[in-house]
Amino acid sequence: MSWRKIDIDQFDEDTYTQDEFLAEFESPLPAEQVNATIQSRTTDIRNLLTRGDQNAALTLALSDPPYGRHLGVAKGMATQAVLDVLTQFRATDITPVINSISQDEQDVLMKYLFAGMARPEVYNSSVLLTWHEKLTEVAGTGSIVRVMTDKRTIV
Repeated sequence: MSWRKIDIDQFDEDTYTQDEFLAEFESPLPAEQVNATIQSRTTDIRNLLTRGDQNAALTLALSDPPYGRHLGVAKGMATQAVLDVLTQFRATDITPVINSISQDEQDVLMKYLFAGMARPEVYNSSVLLTWHEKLTEVAGTGSIVRVMTDKRTIV
């Protein structure tokens, strides 16, 4: 039975550690700078929502998501901003909006939906499920697979 507890990867020179593997996805910017950028973007998103331009607010919210293990605060702010935008849409307007964004933006949106669903005590699950249903209709299950296999996370 002791053979099952042997870590065979320790004998392989080509094995990557998690730090080595995820290093390519880390943001080169310091966390404070990324936090300031996300805070500025959040203000711009609120201004767009105040003017009634939900489509531009969504596009801005989905642009350049923060990736990196040291960016927890920025990820939280970005997630909150995206989910605040999603609550501004009527259910009948969701499908045309999803059709108007690129596949990459659809995948980023799916990541934010999953992040919101992971915290049902904070975010409105009915809104998230409505967006997920419409996004899956437009983008298909391929978006879900791409998000689940992507090492770049937003949570």
